[in-house]
Amino acid sequence: MRFYRMSKIVFLQLIFFSLLTAKIDRLEAKAASSLPSLLPEVMKWELLEAPEMYLPENLFEYINGAAEIYIVYEFKELIVGQFKKQDAAPSLTVEIYDMGRVKNAFGIYSAERFPDSHFLSIGNGGYVEEGALNFIVDRYYIKLLCFDCEDDSEKILKKFAQEILKKVNDPKGLPSLLSAFPQEGLLKYSKKFVLRNFLGYSFLHDGYVASFKVGELEFECFIIEGEDVADAQRMLNQYLEKKKETEVYEIPSGYRLKDRYYHHIYLARVENLLCGVMKIKDGYEEIGEKYLKSLENSLKKTSKK
Repeated sequence: MRFYRMSKIVFLQLIFFSLLTAKIDRLEAKAASSLPSLLPEVMKWELLEAPEMYLPENLFEYINGAAEIYIVYEFKELIVGQFKKQDAAPSLTVEIYDMGRVKNAFGIYSAERFPDSHFLSIGNGGYVEEGALNFIVDRYYIKLLCFDCEDDSEKILKKFAQEILKKVNDPKGLPSLLSAFPQEGLLKYSKKFVLRNFLGYSFLHDGYVASFKVGELEFECFIIEGEDVADAQRMLNQYLEKKKETEVYEIPSGYRLKDRYYHHIYLARVENLLCGVMKIKDGYEEIGEKYLKSLENSLKKTSKK
């Protein structure tokens, strides 16, 4: 009986020290974070309480059910500030997600937006809808939610966004590979970045994809960024190995494959990059070859810079 009580005491002590250690880690992370300096200062608005900080291990406490996709994009930390307008009803929540890298911020932003959203030229891209404004700048993904703002909602959201932008030192633009996609037939706001499991394969990473429409044909172009030439060639070899039981043809610039879901796929390597065209239906093979060549030429120019 005494042993049981001692074991219970030790168990409770372990829980206590685990919780204490987790709290200390969060406090240390908060002290080292640069996110508090990005919180806006807007006239006649004030913070209701001390901002909350979240790390990968406790992000689910704030966005339960959606935390996993943020962590897939290598989420680093989040600060949440609750603002209230002095002597007035409106309130506003500021969420600033540090995604670690510019392309990760674009990736999570591109995963959550919709092609028919109301887009704004703010930061590296943003959109507003129903009392919310989401935008990216540098490695940050920022969400603003306005409550009881009524007709002034968009005006207030833009004001907060501008104040945040002023606080970002030397903001970097979007990943340069996004500009390598052809412009002809490109569907606006269709570009995306997928960090892991690109096309459903665990060995394919850092994939950029965009949608196109030429006449009645809808298809996609993609660029996969390898760490180096060897990594890109390794990804290409593994992909071809996976497709060995399908039709694979060598063409002057690379490969053409026949896939049950993606139809004709055109694929080539340029230095540490793979590029391709997919969802090309029978009878449109010339378009596949044309767009693959366009991607290759664009990436060759990029690699020479």
